[in-house]
Amino acid sequence: MLSYTYDSEYGIPRRCSCGGRIIDEVRVKQEYDTLPGKRFFTCANYEADGFHYRQPWVIGVQEQIESLTKRLEEAEEVMKFVPSLKNQIETLEAHAKGFTRQVDRLTAEVYNLTVQVADLEKLCFE
Repeated sequence: MLSYTYDSEYGIPRRCSCGGRIIDEVRVKQEYDTLPGKRFFTCANYEADGFHYRQPWVIGVQEQIESLTKRLEEAEEVMKFVPSLKNQIETLEAHAKGFTRQVDRLTAEVYNLTVQVADLEKLCFE
């Protein structure tokens, strides 16, 4: 179970693996402390047993920025294809309009042929 807790500590945590909420903790100045005011994402139920989060704030934010940067790059790649897709959609819409006109014309021809057949049936069978 410990490995699952460690593997899930990526980016800014939303919940601890124990289900506890995450709080922003700021370390107070102590005599031996060389980094007073260092910030952490910490589980509200934190105990130093390896089952709760206590992640340095800087690392969590850095990992989150890296993740967001990757997502942004992927979105930019998708956005590059939008103009060509727009052109393809316009072309397909033009083809669809042409096909609709052809179907309408053929429908009218079928109607005219149906009328002609009905007239010929009247002449032949009367």
